[in-house]
Amino acid sequence: MKHLIIKSYAVLMLLQIASCNGNSKFTSVQNDTITQNRILPNPETAAKNSPEYQPAFVGQTRAAGVKTSTPYRVEIINKDLGRPWGITNLPDGRFLITEKSGFMNIVSADGKTTSKVEGFPTVDARGQGGLLDVALDPEFKNNRMIYWTFAEPVSGGNHTSVGKGRLSADEKKIENPEVIFRATPTYDGKLHYGSRLVFDKAGNLFVSTGERSDLETRPLAQNTMAYLGKVLKITKDGKPAPGNPFLGNSKYKPEIYSYGHRNPQGLAIDEKGQLWEAEMGPKGGDEVNLIKPGKNYGWGDVTYGIEYSGKKVGAGIQQKQGTEQPVYYWDPSVSMSGITFYTGNIDEWKNNMVLGCLSGEKIIRLVIKDNKVIGEEWLLEDQKERFRDVLSGQDGSLYGITDSGKLYKISKKI
Repeated sequence: MKHLIIKSYAVLMLLQIASCNGNSKFTSVQNDTITQNRILPNPETAAKNSPEYQPAFVGQTRAAGVKTSTPYRVEIINKDLGRPWGITNLPDGRFLITEKSGFMNIVSADGKTTSKVEGFPTVDARGQGGLLDVALDPEFKNNRMIYWTFAEPVSGGNHTSVGKGRLSADEKKIENPEVIFRATPTYDGKLHYGSRLVFDKAGNLFVSTGERSDLETRPLAQNTMAYLGKVLKITKDGKPAPGNPFLGNSKYKPEIYSYGHRNPQGLAIDEKGQLWEAEMGPKGGDEVNLIKPGKNYGWGDVTYGIEYSGKKVGAGIQQKQGTEQPVYYWDPSVSMSGITFYTGNIDEWKNNMVLGCLSGEKIIRLVIKDNKVIGEEWLLEDQKERFRDVLSGQDGSLYGITDSGKLYKISKKI
């Protein structure tokens, strides 16, 4: 029998923590590696929660590991963001970052100055709620319009809602804020709002919604007359987008683009214009999905995870006719939140999916070819931070915000 011989490789890691310009607010972490890209073991070494659950195809989980060979620098450029949730770039390279309690911060490109934007509707900031994601109108340079998602308190509970308004000339407030969409039914809970936003090339808006976590609301992910557990597609005015898959079908809400989702906190469009989604599973079964119009992604009938109690979810099945398989999944969970496709100046990262992880306390890089994952790398594990959202910045760097209020910059070392 022939044996597979894996050649040894050398890794040189230099970790240096120093303050910048004598200001302890800004921390620089330098990371150099001489390891070349090659096939490595997957970085996950923990036992599966559900070892009896088998993937539907090779590479659907625990794909080959990869290692970045390009030297890069990791910096913390701001430590005072409170409880950030979503991040985007303004046209001039500054950052617009949401704060869960109900306002946004404009942060300079170097992270050193911060100003507050107020005037948003009241939010329900309990639990996983608050002011959540943010997206700029594609015509922002002309109309200064901003869109956001938030947990909106209403009689009987709350909703995942979408608002829009104009950023004032002095950048201190939102003018004429209005709610353009509410994900009904109302529910009195504080979990699983979903809540990511992304514009397509036509200027329509994708919105993800969670199924609100509880067993009582879980069936609504499969209920096509409810907005929970869905990816929706709406116009800038909150109407069903032209071309939506269920327009004219009385059994479906016309805003629905896909359904059967649990807690989709990641949405991103790749270089081909395809929509990708990342959603947290229960105990295991975190998924990356390629979203196709009108498709059912299975929750809560089909999953590679189990209940937090250790019991099976429903009938404990992983495949079902009429439902889509995830492109990739993790067991145990890594708790992905925001995702992006990298467009920066580290060539070996080009068009890779980058995911911020919460309980996993890292950033994950996925190498995708022909819509299949062929490589996985874990980054910034040493930082022990919950990465809530990631951004491929205008300057070619990768940025991440954490639940502890930090803004990270990951840039090619020159």
